[in-house]
Amino acid sequence: MSYKVLIADDENEIRNLLRLYLENDGFVVADVATGEEVSGMMNSFKPDIVLLDIMMPGKDGIHVLKDIRETSNVPVIMISARTADAERIIGLNLGADDYICKPFNPLEVVARVKSALRRFFSLGGGEGKTEQCTCGNLVLDIDKCLLLKDGEPMELTSVEFKIMELLMKNPGKVFTKQQIYEYAWGEDYFVADNNIMVAISKLRTKLDEDPSRYIKTLRGLGYRLDA
Repeated sequence: MSYKVLIADDENEIRNLLRLYLENDGFVVADVATGEEVSGMMNSFKPDIVLLDIMMPGKDGIHVLKDIRETSNVPVIMISARTADAERIIGLNLGADDYICKPFNPLEVVARVKSALRRFFSLGGGEGKTEQCTCGNLVLDIDKCLLLKDGEPMELTSVEFKIMELLMKNPGKVFTKQQIYEYAWGEDYFVADNNIMVAISKLRTKLDEDPSRYIKTLRGLGYRLDA
């Protein structure tokens, strides 16, 4: 199966470079130069993953990401020349799965695309297998990649789903930041990385008005899900 990648970036050189490396690795690629074009491509091209530049003329990447998350949980990797933590956190809080700063190594981008797709499409497990985890009023349907609260589906990114999968399969067990990161992101953990705190904070907000109701922080140890 060839996965489809949509590149949204106003720099022609960037689009051509990414297209070259991705197509050489077997991906089917489409690209657009403006944020306004993304919506139509989401419907017609139906990408499996989106590479989204933040600084584009007209509708910027942040607003495009908001639009995408209203209808789809497809993996989105933000790309930007900005390196400020605030910019990165905004994107992650809005549902981005990863963040890459320009200038970048195109081979790293391909590797991150593969990692995001692996996380997203491995959530359902084997064919014909139905698996559910229940914790109070939360039900995680592994087969359908859904988290239900009181029977209502919740919108999660692939990273958020993987975190909940790990915690709900092991209620009451404490997991370190390194364990959570390597499970949810599928990469080696970097001590300075704050993606986990951002993702946990976003999850808590989605789960309940009381941020400590489900996911508990054990200072100096890690996180656990209370049954």
